[in-house]
Amino acid sequence: MPDKKNTLFSLKSKLFYSLIFTFYLFSPNGLADSLPKSSSVPGGIAIINLGLSSNQPAPHATFRKNRVMVKEKNSVWHAVVGIPLSTKAGEYFIKTSSGKNYPFNVKQKKYQTQYLTIKNKRKVNPTKKDIERIIKEKKIIKTVFKKWRDVSNVSTEFIVPVKGPFSSPFGLRRFFNKQPRRPHSGLDIAAATGTPVHAAAAGIISNTGNYFFNGNSVFIDHGQGLITMYFHLSKINIKTGQQVNQGDVIGEVGMTGRVTGPHLHWSVNLNNTRVEPTLFLPVLFSKK
Repeated sequence: MPDKKNTLFSLKSKLFYSLIFTFYLFSPNGLADSLPKSSSVPGGIAIINLGLSSNQPAPHATFRKNRVMVKEKNSVWHAVVGIPLSTKAGEYFIKTSSGKNYPFNVKQKKYQTQYLTIKNKRKVNPTKKDIERIIKEKKIIKTVFKKWRDVSNVSTEFIVPVKGPFSSPFGLRRFFNKQPRRPHSGLDIAAATGTPVHAAAAGIISNTGNYFFNGNSVFIDHGQGLITMYFHLSKINIKTGQQVNQGDVIGEVGMTGRVTGPHLHWSVNLNNTRVEPTLFLPVLFSKK
């Protein structure tokens, strides 16, 4: 949700951003396949070298009972693990089907706080009927997140799905009308209503619909538990089950659901965990 205090791009940078966005969106060789950036913090990603040659079958690995992505790099298998925002600093393990455990450490990270005023009070304090709808929608979304689709070479090099400034970063501790709510589980990109929204990477449309909080929404399954979500759309251009390529237009920016203005809320799900989207973008888009 747009907030001037949290805007990460100055007016002077908009032209530069526009040129870079265009390059990565339309250049066929703009992105090379690789692992996402490692950031072993709550809401981040741990990259774990499994020490196994990629000549061997890909190992089966889990974290907190959720299966995790396994990708090859430099002829070795690596686990790509999403770390929940609620995770405390300390040592953790992933388990593999061979019975071996692989440790990794999570460092503490403090996210900023954001206060927003929502005019539609039902979006902050839903009615009984609204809550019944929300419960049904949560079950649908949970099913989408739990689905595992085997893909041998999942692309983890994303493009920015819409041209515009990053207005509200991932992980913000949020207060709506002075009431505490869950941390911001995605990245907001400010743009005018009707601005085209592009698929961040190739995949299959696993769900579309209109949700109470998220508004018009699109979910893209990229394989191995990697899912991208596009919320608050004014228009959806695709259907469930449809295959899309990176850069395909899937909808248009809007302000449906719980919003303070037109923007795209972009989320990334990895092993049933929402993680920092910029870890999948080229270095120039990363925020420190």
